[in-house]
Amino acid sequence: MLGAFAPTLVLEIGIGAMLPVVAATATGRGASLTVAGLVAALLGVGKILFDLPAGALAQRWGDRTAMLLAGLVAAAAFSTIALTDTLAGLAAGVLALGAANAVFNLARQSYLTAVTPPLRRARVLSTLAGVHRIGLFVGPFAGAAVIAATSVRGAFWLGTGAALTAVLILVLVGPDADDAAAARPAAAPGTKVSIRAVAREHRHLFATLGLAIALVAAVRGARQTVIPLWGEHLGLDAEVTSLLFGLSGALDMLLFYPAGKVMDRFGRLWVAVPSMLVMAVGLAILPFMHTVAGAAVAAAVLGVGNGMGSGIVMTLGADVAPAATRPTFLSVWRLFQDTGDAVGPLVLAGGAALGSLAAGVWATAVLGAGSAAALARWVPRYSPLANLRRRPRL
Repeated sequence: MLGAFAPTLVLEIGIGAMLPVVAATATGRGASLTVAGLVAALLGVGKILFDLPAGALAQRWGDRTAMLLAGLVAAAAFSTIALTDTLAGLAAGVLALGAANAVFNLARQSYLTAVTPPLRRARVLSTLAGVHRIGLFVGPFAGAAVIAATSVRGAFWLGTGAALTAVLILVLVGPDADDAAAARPAAAPGTKVSIRAVAREHRHLFATLGLAIALVAAVRGARQTVIPLWGEHLGLDAEVTSLLFGLSGALDMLLFYPAGKVMDRFGRLWVAVPSMLVMAVGLAILPFMHTVAGAAVAAAVLGVGNGMGSGIVMTLGADVAPAATRPTFLSVWRLFQDTGDAVGPLVLAGGAALGSLAAGVWATAVLGAGSAAALARWVPRYSPLANLRRRPRL
């Protein structure tokens, strides 16, 4: 567990330290605001582009090797941004970080799925999701401290140190012999597994439960954007908007272990459907909130809803992934997830472009209700762990 959770935490701290300063760094290197936004979006683009190659890499070389390689690439990407003064160097580094993040996320999920008993799986994967949230929450504060002591480049050097620390932990901890045997794919490393063949074999599952996961990710992606956008719409100071965002993130972090506990004891549906319904309510009420207090209530509801579903996407993917082709299957699964995550903010942007941010927010609320309905329809059909009504106390 140490070999999966600790590297994740430190790597996400590095990414969290970088995220708030990417746009400012881009404008400082001569980019317009539009171009700066595009550069910041390259992190998500890198994830989407490398989701499928990540599965092929982990399937061929093994999960732990894939994590080590991803950590080294992340360190090189952070260093490239810190050492160069060009916009191209920044863009290349952010894109490479997205690619490294895709490989690392895929490999750690595949590894933990293999070594964790099914009836404890949700707690482990929700904890992994919680560690991810904690890292992204702590990262901006750590980055701010380093920047105050040095310069903006200090945030990128912090990322380099975080990535190298993640690699060092993986090297020092090493794989446990039993865990390494359990995590080894049934198709031995070195065996080529066709992504197209896996996608074709499970096409019905991806067209149903995969669609539900894409909707979940779209709502979650919109949540990251909607609070700052609504704060700007209300004319709130940046400090107030940051506090609202921090409130939502803090409530989100508090619920990751209870979410996993409930999923393991009662089933996935007890968390999946309520989580998305709560988020739909939070999005639906936000356009009616025109004061700081009202916006805080909506932000809190969104944080609670997202925290209730901590780890649900990874857990469902682990439940349905075939052991023989697990990394390749999960790469397709994560493609649905990351694509949805990118689409959510576009729905908000579309509403704003048409002259009504509120309409965009309500559209994402509809997506939230739709995702709850899709999960209720398709989760039980594909996961025997979806609805555990009675089982002995662990």
